[in-house]
Amino acid sequence: MDETVAEYIRRTVLKIPRGEIKMMLQKWGFLSEAQLQTINFHQIKENISQNVVQLCEENSADIKQAAVLDIIYNHIYPNKRMWSVYQMNKTGEEIEFFDLADFKKKFKRRLRSALINVTINFREYEDNAVWIRVAWGTPYTKPNQYKTSYVVYHSQTPYVFISASVLKSNLPLLCQALVFASNYHDIREMELRSHSLNSLKDIVFKRYSQYCISSQNYVSGFFHFSSQLLFPAADLRIIQENRNEKERIQRVNREIFGDGPLPKLEFAQYKLETMFKSHPKIDVLDKKEPFRCLVKFSSPHLLESLRSLAPAGMADAPLSPLLTCIPQKAKNYFKIRDKKGFFPESFVSP
Repeated sequence: MDETVAEYIRRTVLKIPRGEIKMMLQKWGFLSEAQLQTINFHQIKENISQNVVQLCEENSADIKQAAVLDIIYNHIYPNKRMWSVYQMNKTGEEIEFFDLADFKKKFKRRLRSALINVTINFREYEDNAVWIRVAWGTPYTKPNQYKTSYVVYHSQTPYVFISASVLKSNLPLLCQALVFASNYHDIREMELRSHSLNSLKDIVFKRYSQYCISSQNYVSGFFHFSSQLLFPAADLRIIQENRNEKERIQRVNREIFGDGPLPKLEFAQYKLETMFKSHPKIDVLDKKEPFRCLVKFSSPHLLESLRSLAPAGMADAPLSPLLTCIPQKAKNYFKIRDKKGFFPESFVSP
């Protein structure tokens, strides 16, 4: 077994949590059950990885088997990577039967016609998802197995989820191969990115429910009952006003976000490219130059954080449509520009 393959397998095993190494090796299926029984999975991970490498040497593992192990790791831990959503388009409305063998053949042929030194591996999963792993080289160097691109393509849909390599120059080649292999006309980035691959799928496939029933429907009744016990009668008008406002905020929040779980996005970015707004008679700027600004909202779970702002009293309800439209528009990168022709030439709106 090649030393680079052995080292790659060792590093992949070291990335796996110790309690899940055996399970992942079983999913891999390259080592027999009898071989796995010889490994002490309670020892330190460095020793486990060395034992795995020794067994792989006995089975003469090559880079193809090592790549499959890496695909399995990334399938179980997709949140370790940043994913971007792309949408492909056809020239007509015809629906073609998806042939996986033909897709693989055409994808490899197109990519290798542009770059000889490239490693391509596929793995299919039950949800009609094809996982593609691409390790890139150059015309003069072997593929770098540590700088890979990942593609998740659901057949019969125009959506592709790409986790690009740090070698950004190879992204156009990857997109061209996808369009060619899937018989589409072109491809565009949707400006929707996240570490949570499943949340991106929920948004573009519209798998999450915005209107769910939860116990929040009964919060107002409990609030009314408990307020009569805690506050004197003289304060009932204030209590009623507070209760009405609380109910309004909950109702507006439900209409916008729903009661169910929301897709997990870590950020939303707004790039402003607007002109400074001033009155035609008070020209404060000598030159009409765009006002450029970048605003980024970050949170471990941005949509849940936005949903909690109004009930916590930290923002008015409803929130700005620029914040609440993220799931509906399926994007978390926005560019805000002026509306052309809406204002006179000397009075431009931001």
